[in-house]
Amino acid sequence: MLVHICCSVDSHFFLQKLQETYLDETIVGFFYDPNIHPFSEYQLRLLDVKRSCQKLGIVLHEGTYNYEGWLEAIRGFEREPEKGKRCTICFDNRLEETAKKSLELGEKIITTTLLTSPKKSFSQLEEALALIAQKYQLESIAPDFRKKGGTQEQFALAKKDMLYHQDYCGCFFALKVQREQQNRWLDELSTPLKPQILPSSIEERIALYEKVMEYEAKQTLFRLVREKFLNYRVLRAWVKNNQEVIPSYILFYSTCKKEYMKTHVEFISQGIAYLAKEEARFIALQTFNTQANTAYKTVKEMLQNPPTIETELGFRRAYQSSECASLSPLIVLDEIKN
Repeated sequence: MLVHICCSVDSHFFLQKLQETYLDETIVGFFYDPNIHPFSEYQLRLLDVKRSCQKLGIVLHEGTYNYEGWLEAIRGFEREPEKGKRCTICFDNRLEETAKKSLELGEKIITTTLLTSPKKSFSQLEEALALIAQKYQLESIAPDFRKKGGTQEQFALAKKDMLYHQDYCGCFFALKVQREQQNRWLDELSTPLKPQILPSSIEERIALYEKVMEYEAKQTLFRLVREKFLNYRVLRAWVKNNQEVIPSYILFYSTCKKEYMKTHVEFISQGIAYLAKEEARFIALQTFNTQANTAYKTVKEMLQNPPTIETELGFRRAYQSSECASLSPLIVLDEIKN
């Protein structure tokens, strides 16, 4: 039996129920989800599916991430609501590839873990499965494991095994509508120009679950604990001197009350220039290098190969005068002058 897999939260429960129900079947997994966007989110979900399949002893195959092909398939249906025509086309797109993979592997039965997702229409999926299976002369099964408290059991199992629990279906169009309804910014689509892993980003979650897999392989006991913190993103910022934009590196948690600030250096002390407004400070690159144990020759080099967030926060803690969390703008320049 070849099982199309969408994510670990759905598959971990669904695959175990299949193993209990179809004792004579060898269950094989197939991760084919070109609808998932951005690609980093695809990588994260695949990583956790691999982890789940390892736990369950299930062989997993990965399909091609054909995002352009998926976009072409749903063209004209971008504004369809969830469980509408776009979803039907999306199911067909993924299930047809599953059927082709099934023939390649010599499997006779296909199904999908999408059947257990509470956000999806069961009847819509059941019909799509049957039509695709008939087209390729395969058998399809559509067990409803949501019944009799199945959904609650599914989420309890995901929490127990500390699976990655995404909060949107996967495609950009569903994500956009969901974030508009929540009045939330689309931070999943925000990636820094500089190659730096930001807190609460998809890239940080990938690093986290790689560490989880490492601990599990070593049989090291651990727990994942949620934390609430002040998140932060600079959308754009620059420093001008006499209308000339000069190279500047703005450290993490630098915030301004105003979008634009005109000021001057009030005094300089120990490589730090204190500005007359907004508690902002200019940091000489040499001062940053000494404290942060870095060796940048220019701010441009720093912009192209930035320090870690931990390094930036370490510098901020070393120079803040208050015991409270500092949000003062700290801006590194090649040199500072009056």
